[in-house]
Amino acid sequence: MGKKNKEKTPGDDRKVTSAVVEGLKKLYKSKVLPLEQLYKFADFHSPYMLDSDFDARPMVLMLGQYSTGKTTFIRYLVERDFPGMHIGPEPTTDRFCAIQYGNEERVTPGNALAVQADKPFRGLTKFGTAFLSKFQGAETPAPILEELTIIDTPGVLSGEKQRLGRSYDFVQVTEWFAEKCDLILLLFDAHKLDISDEFKRVITSLKGHDDKIRLVLNKADMITGQQLMRVYGALMWSLGKVIQTPEVMRVYIGSFWDQPLHNDENKRLFDAEQRDLLSDLRALPRNSAVRKINELVKRARLAKVHALIISHLKNEMPAMFGKSAKQAELIANLEEECVKIQRQHGIPPGDFPDLNRMKELLSVHDFGKFPKLDKRIIESMDEVLANDIPALMRKFPQDTATKAEQLLGELGEANPFALANANPFATVKFLVDQIDENSRAKFYGIFESLKPVDGKIDGNQAKSVLVESKLPRDVLGKIWVLADVDKDGKLDCEEFALAMHFVHVRLADEPLPAVLPRSLYPPKLLAQMASEAH
Repeated sequence: MGKKNKEKTPGDDRKVTSAVVEGLKKLYKSKVLPLEQLYKFADFHSPYMLDSDFDARPMVLMLGQYSTGKTTFIRYLVERDFPGMHIGPEPTTDRFCAIQYGNEERVTPGNALAVQADKPFRGLTKFGTAFLSKFQGAETPAPILEELTIIDTPGVLSGEKQRLGRSYDFVQVTEWFAEKCDLILLLFDAHKLDISDEFKRVITSLKGHDDKIRLVLNKADMITGQQLMRVYGALMWSLGKVIQTPEVMRVYIGSFWDQPLHNDENKRLFDAEQRDLLSDLRALPRNSAVRKINELVKRARLAKVHALIISHLKNEMPAMFGKSAKQAELIANLEEECVKIQRQHGIPPGDFPDLNRMKELLSVHDFGKFPKLDKRIIESMDEVLANDIPALMRKFPQDTATKAEQLLGELGEANPFALANANPFATVKFLVDQIDENSRAKFYGIFESLKPVDGKIDGNQAKSVLVESKLPRDVLGKIWVLADVDKDGKLDCEEFALAMHFVHVRLADEPLPAVLPRSLYPPKLLAQMASEAH
């Protein structure tokens, strides 16, 4: 008999992913970093990469003008208040905040966070104390944060507020985070579609990261379907003038919080959009290693072009006299010089950096001190792109099972809300309330009106009542999990009373328990447990 194929487990995939990341570290240190150091890459582009940059969890960057719901959306994802959280109609988030997993809730000031070797924020030290005093880390024990790090940002200013200025370069800081992040969410308020000058600069700075950008049209339940159609068109028209690209970015439409909808006319659309957005987030941990490979490829290509530009400028400098004049001429005609490099080395135009910014940075350097072209190190970079990266890709698993997907599967197909919009990262807090007898009698009456069969109702019967609460489907999905005590995919009168109780708990803006408290166990179940104990 032949040997049986060993079934692959998620642990096997994690080992392979870890091996890929380790391979990326070695590849960067042995071949990419030497080129960057020789041609002063960090002076013109991003700082040299550290181990923490490779080991970091996937990051999601939240951007938007003030009062677009960024912090509320983060609270919706982590399902709890987090340290330093402020929500209000005016700019209440006044700093960048890295929301990470921690066993205990705490806040770490930016100066301390930026020097920690195990955190991916050491590159932020280049922005100085003026920025670091407006940066902090917040740790909280939310399951989603075991898989992701979320970056909350100050609201982008508009109107008179833009003229006040900031003590740091907001656009450059945003650009730094955009390069490090795996997903960038641009949030828009359905009532405020004007794009301020500062937000335009922010969006423009994201050029080159188009594959990471998603748009979120938030607070969409505050308007009618007809108004929503017009608002969506206006948003696309406004963005078209800023982004200046024929490709349409993915837009998620909804109201991303856990409160009942003000206008449920488009509820099915909102549910589908929330499901798609959560699926996008679920994919980040699974694809994090692929994303790191992609980012290293972009960095390696940019480093190669940078080396060719620097060495070309060095080669064009005179040996003795007229160096200053020649340097000024080369900077002024940088576009023409890059065309020469493009033709000589066969470099695609899209690989060249922002030449206007490059001119500003070149003006403070002495071209005479630039190194000459080292063909050996350029050939090494070609080997990285042609051979080393593809070899790493072949090691990467194609069907990694993530913790998030496992959690989603645990909801079960019998849950009428499970496949609609379950948030697999969601956590819930503890509650010890009892169901009072008057409420219980009312819930029993509703149960009997649903015409139970053999003393139970199925998911469709329960759904017809529960959806009247207008609670999001992922919240109703969690309520079903709590109420279906015996996990048979149906509810008896006691279980239905539990479901209705939890609906009223959420409508009162109280948290749900993570597991069903013993004080809320149906009497029949308690009697059964006592019998089994004896």
